[in-house]
Amino acid sequence: MTLDPAASPAFGQANLSNCEREQIHFAGSIQPHGALLAVRESDGVIVQESGNAAAFLGYPQSLRGAHLRKLGGDLWSRSRLYLDRPVDAIPVALRCAAGARGEPLNALLHRAPHGGLIVELEYAGPPVDYTIAIQRGVDAILSSSTLRGLCDSCAGMFRDLTGYDRVMIYRFDDEGHGEVFSETKRPELEAFFGNRYPASDIPQIARRLYERNRVRLLADVDYTPSALEPRLSPLTGEELDMSMCFLRSVSPIHLQYLKNMGVAGTLVVSLMVGGELWGLISCHHYSSRLIHFEMRAVCELLAEVMGTRIAALESFAQGQADLSVRRLEQRMIESVTREGDWRGALFDGARSLLLPLNASGAALLFEGKMQTVGDVPGSEEIRALGQWLQTRLNDGVFVTSALSSQEPAFAPLTGVASGVIATRISSEPGELLIWFRKERVRTVTWGGNPFKAPSDGDDPNELSPRRSFAQWHQVVEGTSDPWTAADRAAARLIGESVTDVVIQFRSLRILVAQDQLEHVLRQVHASSQQIVVAAADGAVLEANSALNLLLGLPRPLRHLDELSAHFADPDEVEERLRALRDSRTPWRGEALLVDRMGGTRPIAVRADPVLASRDRILGYVILFTDLAERRTAEAARRNFRDNLLLSQRRLMRRIDSSATLAVENVMSSIIDNAQLAALEIADGLDTASIPDTLESVRASVARAAEVLEQISIGGASDAGGRSPSKSYGGKK
Repeated sequence: MTLDPAASPAFGQANLSNCEREQIHFAGSIQPHGALLAVRESDGVIVQESGNAAAFLGYPQSLRGAHLRKLGGDLWSRSRLYLDRPVDAIPVALRCAAGARGEPLNALLHRAPHGGLIVELEYAGPPVDYTIAIQRGVDAILSSSTLRGLCDSCAGMFRDLTGYDRVMIYRFDDEGHGEVFSETKRPELEAFFGNRYPASDIPQIARRLYERNRVRLLADVDYTPSALEPRLSPLTGEELDMSMCFLRSVSPIHLQYLKNMGVAGTLVVSLMVGGELWGLISCHHYSSRLIHFEMRAVCELLAEVMGTRIAALESFAQGQADLSVRRLEQRMIESVTREGDWRGALFDGARSLLLPLNASGAALLFEGKMQTVGDVPGSEEIRALGQWLQTRLNDGVFVTSALSSQEPAFAPLTGVASGVIATRISSEPGELLIWFRKERVRTVTWGGNPFKAPSDGDDPNELSPRRSFAQWHQVVEGTSDPWTAADRAAARLIGESVTDVVIQFRSLRILVAQDQLEHVLRQVHASSQQIVVAAADGAVLEANSALNLLLGLPRPLRHLDELSAHFADPDEVEERLRALRDSRTPWRGEALLVDRMGGTRPIAVRADPVLASRDRILGYVILFTDLAERRTAEAARRNFRDNLLLSQRRLMRRIDSSATLAVENVMSSIIDNAQLAALEIADGLDTASIPDTLESVRASVARAAEVLEQISIGGASDAGGRSPSKSYGGKK
């Protein structure tokens, strides 16, 4: 199949209609404040270079075909140590000497995706110990208790460290649009705080590169690119993938974008949270500005710590919602036991149901009846909405902050129900829990009109993405405040809790309402919750298919006495069941179930007697919940803690003893931040995602440790532990 070249335009060939697909990682040139060499690893020969490489190193002619050792100094002796090491995820930084003048250089090494060692060189700044600055930054991050406070503090911190005229914390929303969430700047500059920018401003290809290459510097917007020679890599015959190159040229479209803003130099640092691009730390300067590697590394390190703190703060917010939901669930269970129903507890005041989601109203559709709280549409409108939602709850939860845009027929509900979030509470059609948010007419401030068609030209330098960056105000109607990830998680958890209570409630009806037996049994049997309903004498009235699957039963369970044989400690289970039957003692606890393969898996047990009166018992309801997923999350947390300690010890062994105490303090603070985040994450709503989220934090700490090592070792000594003066032949 032949691809249309216009579908993925080459670097510098895109216009504003297809710039989101521009192959910016195949730039074919670099910014000239440094030089690039591509080295064949088998023999150390330079096979590709930036056009300025020879002059940068003080040589009169091309360096292609020369061995890297011919450049003098210790560049080759130090680079060769990494020929057989994995250096494709994060570049290796070396402080070395090379070239005809023997000047001190910073070298960053990484392996190209299809082979070849890429060596990028820049002039080194004076050695600086940033340990104290890092420690202060980590302390400031750790002391932030809110997302707003954290971002405001970090914006000021990054401006103090880097000296840029403007520093913004740029946050992405669920649709990919960006918002200037925090800002600090020179007093005379126009404020961008609160401005929003459309998702198209940062194409998906660029976002993926921000995830891989966490720090991007543009020293001078008016630079003249230095092309790679030859253009195609001699090792592959293809364009060199420059995704990890810190010198990689910037798209002409982006350069024009910055010029239209009057910006001359930028530094952009990625904010990664949970393994995804959460936002950017964007630094603007109104004259050219070059930041040396050591400061860029400090910025990357602090951004990693900041991302971990954001994960902790967001998980804490979810944990607070989790606590509210659990309290609500307990009240419903008590209501079922005491009053034979659960709906009174759910609607006992507005706060218990509305506060966890910051909703203005809610409605329950259950068994053909409706109950509401707060500000809600009329009964007929709610029933029509429930019918419409039936086919839109494929994953169990439906969310919108603009209902009328999804279904114009509901436009009359805009004032009270612009935002809707709904969840199933049973497998029965039409049984839903729905929350509402009122319309909030608001003005959104965009940095330029996002709806204005851009002007295109044949010359990329003539492209003008929104020439005027004057604020453009859009009045947004027909929408509510957006539902957050925590809102969605809380809705799902409340729905699951109500579903459990509904099953318990319907299980009770098996015992007290024989005329409804067939209908209710179908509900219980179809539930994914493992459940046993037994008569007063222990005979099993219902053991649903979910239980049979969990126990691996060859035939249906007939009596409660048969349960103990399926547990690792049958004597304890028999004792619990005896207490349940003889003294009507409920069973709340955990037990180890023996599965079909002979292994064990932890389960939670909730067993209750069902009383018709004080002296007459109808039977028993027993619910089982598989805890294997929760245990996996707990194991991930223990493994996370052990790996942190191991990583810390390994790092300390590699660091020069003279710097150990200061660097150890920094690393300890970073690990404290990660452990705090782990506690919050482990208390989050989504148990299944805990291992992956903890792994992302562990990876972030590992990356921060590598960057810290680069700062403390790469800038202070060579691979053999020598001081910079020895590396430079006695010069400092």
